[in-house]
Amino acid sequence: MTRNEKGQQINDLIKKFKDNNHFYIADTSGLSVAEINKFRGMCFSEGVEYKVFKNTLIKRALDNLDTDYSSMQSTLKGFSGVMFVKENGKAPAKVIQKYREEDADGRPYFKAASINSDIFIGEDQLSALSVLKSKSELIGEVITLLQSPATNVVSALQSGGSKLGGIMKTLSERE
Repeated sequence: MTRNEKGQQINDLIKKFKDNNHFYIADTSGLSVAEINKFRGMCFSEGVEYKVFKNTLIKRALDNLDTDYSSMQSTLKGFSGVMFVKENGKAPAKVIQKYREEDADGRPYFKAASINSDIFIGEDQLSALSVLKSKSELIGEVITLLQSPATNVVSALQSGGSKLGGIMKTLSERE
């Protein structure tokens, strides 16, 4: 590969990192071509893009981003594939876990991830990432929590048989 080709790949990789809010680095070494194709198919069905790059190219691309990814540098050894996803930050973790259920050796191996510039390193982080809630899920929960007290008060006032309804009725009849 020529210097210009490497430079172009680094620029393409920088663009990929900037265009995707979330990325995972995984090690799929030891998987056969058929197994890798199956893994790529699972990624595709979940909206995850999986590509393999040389570690030096990944390192150089990460060095050229605004966020400090220096803590990830130590994970870039051996075989490294990058999983890109724009919106659902837990999708790659789910794909890895789902594939592992069918693989006797527990592959692919999780190395690191960046979710909205937050860095997660090590296998122990994978289970936490798989239950991570998306921004829209969190907003929905907050809205539900905010609506809940008002809904409870209104329903309590409307039901005449409840204590609160009875108290309100008594107070309204008083002069």
